[in-house]
Amino acid sequence: MDKSVAVIPGDDSSPEAIEPVVELLQEILPSVTWTYPRIDGNASSGQATTLADKGKAQIDNADATLFGSTSGRSSLALRYLRWGKETFANVRPCKYIAGCRSPLRRPEGIDFVIVRENLEDLYVGIEGNLDELALLDRVGRTGGRHPSEYGDGNYALKVISEKGTRRVARFACELALKRNGKRTVTCVTKRNMLPKSDGLFHSVANEVVGQCEGLTFESFIVDDFACRLIREPQRFDVVLMPNLYGDILSDAAGGLLGSLGLAASGCYGDNYAYFEPAHGTAPDIAGTNTINPTATLLSATMMLEYLGHRRTAEKLEHCVEEVYAAGHPLTPDQGGIASTTTFVNAVRHRYFAGS
Repeated sequence: MDKSVAVIPGDDSSPEAIEPVVELLQEILPSVTWTYPRIDGNASSGQATTLADKGKAQIDNADATLFGSTSGRSSLALRYLRWGKETFANVRPCKYIAGCRSPLRRPEGIDFVIVRENLEDLYVGIEGNLDELALLDRVGRTGGRHPSEYGDGNYALKVISEKGTRRVARFACELALKRNGKRTVTCVTKRNMLPKSDGLFHSVANEVVGQCEGLTFESFIVDDFACRLIREPQRFDVVLMPNLYGDILSDAAGGLLGSLGLAASGCYGDNYAYFEPAHGTAPDIAGTNTINPTATLLSATMMLEYLGHRRTAEKLEHCVEEVYAAGHPLTPDQGGIASTTTFVNAVRHRYFAGS
């Protein structure tokens, strides 16, 4: 099962988590080949950032990519991984690990996953001046104002397609059937205000889930779901959302656990997947070797399972859980004083001690 993984360390603090995790993975699976696609340019200096053809080829030839968070320099690589590789389903697990500093009094039993449509919605990136909409007779719902009535301003285009919704809904159903959970797909939209776009997402999701024997469909308006996410997070299993809501509420879900430093992520397409921690680049702690590597480790376990190493992934995840259960060593965001490297070494020790 020789595999190849492309590694893009990311920006600011991100490489400080990626590098020790990759070193650990190299020890665990020495047969895996690791490549580092080249990214030219420096976005912070205003120089154009480019992903060289060789870098694209390295990504194309790899079985998956492990991607660190970006603040600009690696953004074109991220765009290529997302739109270029058609990775349409962003999967964000939200599982409480005993020993984490959750703000909730009773976080035990939280174990759901958000499936976010990853390519459409407002993220198609089509924006412009309101003058461009002047030829439209009507915008939005019945009774909506004509663009000319708003004066100077800009617009953004929200795109929800039937094809895009259907494939991510199918992905969510397949995931719900694999999980040992409640076998419920919860659809979250704002269809009461956006009956054409979000209404389409809801109706297609309802149809797809209805075709899967053994699954239950439920739906909530996004603001209602936001309240329920805090009040009763244990009730959810697989939560399906359009792009924007999924982006925002998956970060909120990470907060339920105690830190975005715990939030793993995987983005899946029909023929490719990449994996990245969801915590951002943390520029304020860059160079301190204190970024929490848990999100990177758990993203790596998702990647290992995708590559066919399920037992290895389960063992590595269990070792992370054991470190938290012991209460040390923990990084500062979890109330400890350990460095990033110290935490990864603690996971390494438990992994090989149990071999």
